[in-house]
This record gives sequence, structure tokens and C-alpha cells, in this order.
Amino acid sequence: MRKIQKAVIPAAGLGTRFLPATKATPKEMLPVVDKPAIQYVVEEAAAAGLSDVLMITGRNKRALEDHFDRNYELESALTRKGDAERLVRVQKSSDLATMHYVRQGDPRGLGHAVLCAEPHVGDEPFAVLLGDDLIDPRDPLLARMTEIQEREGGSVVALMEVAPEQIQLYGCAGAEATAQDDVVRVTGLVEKPEPGEAPSNLAVIGRYVLDPAVFGVLRETEPGRGGEIQLTDALQRLAVDESLGGPVHGVVFRGRRYDTGDRGDYLQAIVRLACEREDLGPEFRSWLRGYVAAEL
Repeated sequence: MRKIQKAVIPAAGLGTRFLPATKATPKEMLPVVDKPAIQYVVEEAAAAGLSDVLMITGRNKRALEDHFDRNYELESALTRKGDAERLVRVQKSSDLATMHYVRQGDPRGLGHAVLCAEPHVGDEPFAVLLGDDLIDPRDPLLARMTEIQEREGGSVVALMEVAPEQIQLYGCAGAEATAQDDVVRVTGLVEKPEPGEAPSNLAVIGRYVLDPAVFGVLRETEPGRGGEIQLTDALQRLAVDESLGGPVHGVVFRGRRYDTGDRGDYLQAIVRLACEREDLGPEFRSWLRGYVAAEL
């Protein structure tokens, strides 16, 4: 199997749950401690060896391109000040990967965003990373997924066990066990099922490694839930008919995941990540313990 080198990051959403903060600032640029959320995602792709990153953007998303570009004026000012530490932080974002951008002119769902990547990806397997899910770098989920895809072929989705009452918030996978504890064979997928209709408690989270056959299936996929072209619907077809593009496997993730999809989860992600930082954690944890004891 061919080595996977390309990653696709859909980032064309309007971020309406974070208004008014996202009126002029892309949701992906909101800071999580001291880095924008999107940088965590690009860092994850780069750590997994995916050095070619295509970002699917939309109108008012120019800040994403600027962030991963060089800023010579800022770098020069930091150099003159002798601020080597901040200079390294600024330069890191522009050195992570080779970045490419394409606009999703008419946002029609995740499946449509992935289809926009076809001219860049071509006939190679590729990864898709959604910006709302931040995966702790100590838990190399994406590397595990690329390993399974390169060995088994087809496509691989990231799965997470959730409480039955939460499954309606996610895509849900029907699955069969394999010889590996963290790998299942996906037999079907349903987008946001009602709790009593879910085939399992395995929720699809925002990491995929896809066979390029998914493009042909997406072109034939009719709009589904919410009037959008759903990637889940295309993967469902691949799961039940392997002749279209190989099997679909799932990696059951039991590591650390930070959800920035809504305001409450976003605040929790900031607190958790700040607590674990060596430079910020000790003082912040001490303050947090005192605050909780005094106020709550």
C-alpha cells in the first residue's frame, strides 16, 4: 500500500455557535490557551508524517492562510528585541507542513468539503482531520489509523465509546470485532441516530483515513440529514459494498480528546490543556483549586 502523505482539513464553517466572536474571526483561529485551535490540528497531521496539508476554507477565512505564512515584520521585531523564545513560537506555525488552500464556495456539508479536495489528492489515500476535535499528542491516533489503512487498504474511521444517551450527537458505527483490541470492522454507519435506533455505542469522531474511491461515491451521494452531503452516507456505502473501494475499519480511541465544538466544551478544553502545561499548569491548578473551594 502507498504511504499516506496528504491531509485535508475542512475549515469552511461559519462558527455560528461562537457568535459574535466569530463574526470577523474564523472559529478555527479562536485561541486554546495560546495557540489557535487549527494549529493543534496541523501539528497532529505533521507529527503523523503528513507533510502536505490542504485546508478547505470559505469567505472571511484569510486569517487561516496568514497564520501559517511567514510574518517577516513580526519576526524582525522579535529578533531586534532578542526574544528568541517567542520567535521560535511564531516561526513554528509556518514550518509545520506544506500548506495549500481551496475555497468551498457553496458549503453543502462535510461530504462536499471532502469532494473539493479531489483535484489536490488525486488517486492517493489521504487523511481528513476535523478542527473541533483536538487529540492529545501523547495519544498518536492518526499514526495508528494510517498504519491500519496501509496494511488493510480501504478506509479507516476513528471511533469512541460514548454513553447511549449521547450517541444521537454523532455518527454511529455498527461494527464487528477483529483480532486487535482497538480495531473493528465497520459494517454500517448512521448519522446521528435516535438512541433506540443506534447500532452500537461507537461514535465517529473527527479523524478519517480514506481511500480515494470515496470521491466517486460522494459524487453520487444525495443530500442527507440537514440537506447536506454527508461523508457518513458515503462511508456507509463503502462499508456494505467493499467492491467500491475496499473495507472500512475503525480504530477505537481511548485516549485524551479535547472537544472545541461548542462553548462549554471549548472552555473545558482550555482548562484541561492549561492544567497540563509545564509552564502554566502548577500556578493555574493552584488558582483553580482555590477558586473552586471559595466560589463553588
